[in-house]
Amino acid sequence: MASLKELKGRINSVKSTQKITKAKQMVAAAKLRRAQAAAEAARPYAERLSAVMASLAGKVSGDSAPKLLAGTGSDKRHLMVVVNTDKGLCGGLNSNIVKEAKVQARKLIADGKDVTFYLIGKKGRAPIKRDYASKIAKHFDTSNVKTPGFDEADSIADELIALFEEGAFDVAHLVAPTFQSALVQTPNTTQLIPVPSPEGVTGGDAVVEYEPGEEEILEELLPRYVKTQLFGALLEREASEQGASMTAMDNATRNAGDLINKLTIQYNRSRQAAITTELIEIIAGAEAL
Repeated sequence: MASLKELKGRINSVKSTQKITKAKQMVAAAKLRRAQAAAEAARPYAERLSAVMASLAGKVSGDSAPKLLAGTGSDKRHLMVVVNTDKGLCGGLNSNIVKEAKVQARKLIADGKDVTFYLIGKKGRAPIKRDYASKIAKHFDTSNVKTPGFDEADSIADELIALFEEGAFDVAHLVAPTFQSALVQTPNTTQLIPVPSPEGVTGGDAVVEYEPGEEEILEELLPRYVKTQLFGALLEREASEQGASMTAMDNATRNAGDLINKLTIQYNRSRQAAITTELIEIIAGAEAL
């Protein structure tokens, strides 16, 4: 049984930890508001860009279609672009993203496809490396900036498009979290390259003249679309990270409080037992005299 001194030390230690988790919870809550606002503000632009691109893509087909839209004509080599966070203490967010990436990779490998990984963020490297050490093509470090923005998305997109143009892969999939609330962040997998052709979209009855032609506009829009998707994924990652961190730190603070209560009860009982034992010894000694 632990001594009174040991119990007192454990109580003080847990109280110190509780202060840290409470402070991190408050910081995450403050950052969450900004990150959530940024993620939600980027969604309408991405949706509108997709609609404009869909209208143009419906008018372009065959050999005139850009490579980013038409693809290489093969789907043998697949690249998984996995977006993880750079920091921990955010619950099961990173493990869920890695799990989603591994599930998709296993499906592709089972279908006879070649799979490689392009990792964004530090926290996804170790768990993916354990199972697919030889399949990690490249990784992009976002830990050197306070808040990753469009510049980072632009650099990632340029590198991915360059790899695609060089024939390093046929299809790229983006695995990233989608922020829904502080309690729910869902990892999703979407095709990034070649840009998926919109389904159920036609050119419409309206006669629209594009200047320059549709092909030239798509040549400009398709890279921008890839960059926008990556930028949105980075924003969703930031919001998801802060939401998951706030929830995890709140749970840690509550658990610390429960542990403090249990240790305090144990300390009081041990102290009461010690006092009772001392009283019995005093009474027994007095009777002996």
